[in-house]
Amino acid sequence: MTTGRSGRTVRDLRRGNRSAVLQRLYFGGPMSRQELGPATGLSSGSVSNVVGELVADGLLEEAGIVDSDGGRPRTLLRIAPNSAHMIGIDVGETRVRVELFDLTLTELARTEMPLEPRGCYDVGPIVDHVRTGIATVLAEAGVGTQRLLGVGIGVPGIVDRDAPGGTVVHGQTIGWDAVPLEALLRETGAVPPEVPYIIDNGARTLGQAEMWFGAGRGARDAVVVLFGSGVGASLITDGSPDGGTTEGTPLEWGHLTVQVRGRRCRCGALGCLEAYTGAESLLARWAERGGDPGAGSGHEEDALAALLAAARANDPVALEVLDETAEYLGAGLSDLINLFQPERILIGGWAGLMLGPHILPAVREHATRYSLRHPAARVTIDMGSLGPDAVTVGAATLPLAAFFTTGGRRTPPESPAEAPGWQTALEVRGEAARRG
Repeated sequence: MTTGRSGRTVRDLRRGNRSAVLQRLYFGGPMSRQELGPATGLSSGSVSNVVGELVADGLLEEAGIVDSDGGRPRTLLRIAPNSAHMIGIDVGETRVRVELFDLTLTELARTEMPLEPRGCYDVGPIVDHVRTGIATVLAEAGVGTQRLLGVGIGVPGIVDRDAPGGTVVHGQTIGWDAVPLEALLRETGAVPPEVPYIIDNGARTLGQAEMWFGAGRGARDAVVVLFGSGVGASLITDGSPDGGTTEGTPLEWGHLTVQVRGRRCRCGALGCLEAYTGAESLLARWAERGGDPGAGSGHEEDALAALLAAARANDPVALEVLDETAEYLGAGLSDLINLFQPERILIGGWAGLMLGPHILPAVREHATRYSLRHPAARVTIDMGSLGPDAVTVGAATLPLAAFFTTGGRRTPPESPAEAPGWQTALEVRGEAARRG
């Protein structure tokens, strides 16, 4: 293999060129070969070669013809939606949501499996839900695993993707102590061995979705907050104004201490932000003051809806709890503002989506009051725009990002990128097309 002065091989250069073309078409819409050159920085010859390969591999297709100024009409190219699929899974604290997407992240099928009330988080049932969900969405869409790039999964807790034997999850607040989640999922046989599971923190997958496709698009520095039973956040410090394969850093923001010797948090510590702003603790505080969070269902989403209904009816206790929550949340956001000075803060998660319209103005006011003036003046605090599917969309971007990194070639688990002698179904189909 020829190696250049930079240490990059011809294979590295080809992979990088393929990746540049794929990403530009993915995030920039249909383009002609002539437009791709300036957009990617590649020569016309390199663009022609790369486009030829990607068309032969079935990853690109024609998207119409446009007139040019006095010249020949130009053929537009776009990503071929049905050339590959991804599965995104949100292992949330109230349900497991599984969605199947085509390569352009158009939803093809979905299923949801509610979790038992009061945070029943035994690993076995969660793994069963994931296995069942994968089988359900594949069957509903009538597709197999031949074109499946991977299964992305967003989970609560700290994720160790470098652990021996596969990804391990440390979810202290849900009772997961070094759970070998990837190995457990692999044992189910839900997908073939060559299809990777890519597991990451749910706040990070939410952040990646909002930065690629949602309200974070165009920002270089942002914090995306996941507000559910607990709270978490993802920090993006070098985003791309055009979207793209930006990755965030998950923050255990919910476990900052906001009250010395305060309320006990689910993690066991005292005074965590989550003990005052997470939906579970919010509802507990309402109940302690005489509120009725149940309506008998025991599900947090129904209980939170009951709290909001009481607040709309001007119930003083419900209003007091919401005001207090808004102040704690604003104070917690001020820590992020002072530490990281982001351009944007976006709030998502199921509880965030429910509460945001009611408390967002107060949250902004308190965040400004508790922050330093200069960083507070440059930040905007808004709701995320992708709704309840943001974590599953973000989870699906995990195998998609790997797909871009390898230039549109899939790599098997526990193998180096583009391992010699290994081919994907996409590559085999491309070879057949080239041979006629």
